[in-house]
Amino acid sequence: IQLNTASAPSSSLKPEAQNISDLKQVLQTINADSCQGSYNFHLQTVNSDGRSQSEKVMEQAIAIGLKGLAITDHHSTKGYAQAKIWLDNWKLKHPDKKIAAPTLWTGAEINAELLNNDVHILAYAFDPEHPSLTPYLRGKGTEGHASYGAARVIEAIQEAGGLAVLAHPCRYRSTADKLIPEAASFGIDGVETYYAYGNPCPWKPSPKQTALVKDLAETYGLLGT
Repeated sequence: IQLNTASAPSSSLKPEAQNISDLKQVLQTINADSCQGSYNFHLQTVNSDGRSQSEKVMEQAIAIGLKGLAITDHHSTKGYAQAKIWLDNWKLKHPDKKIAAPTLWTGAEINAELLNNDVHILAYAFDPEHPSLTPYLRGKGTEGHASYGAARVIEAIQEAGGLAVLAHPCRYRSTADKLIPEAASFGIDGVETYYAYGNPCPWKPSPKQTALVKDLAETYGLLGT
């Protein structure tokens, strides 16, 4: 009997940056103290509206001992690509691994329409070459009514093998208790639970909004980031 072994590749065969199962496991363990010392899933480089080069971001990530991160430039994976090259080179120069290298997942931040709000949807662990995401990774905001809707953005991210997460849900004109159920009805995977709305220094998530979003995430079975 000849067995057909040409089955779809398992998640274990995907690049580390696209390992969605590992990312889900991490997201089930994080809390308000995880960022910025252990994980950071929302940061930008000079490739969108950040202040640092991708290489500098990675240097900082290793210096503070981050376990994992995603660079979420707006409508671009250029920052991720630059960071990956730097990290791969760093690993070659440090084969003894006395310092553990952080996991770098693919990431992007995409704008979309949700309940007549211009919201941001974070994408993680996706295939950056997947055609479904081509309209959203051109370095500029989403155009066209059909592709701009949150339902389509979420679907496109998931078609590319990634997780879709509603960013900073307490930052929009409509309230989180309206936006999160609507996003959940479109099949979104998660919601950004820990976010510093007042931009304090040092960084810490806003406790009132965290409690509200965490409760809503649990109610609708969503991951928290």
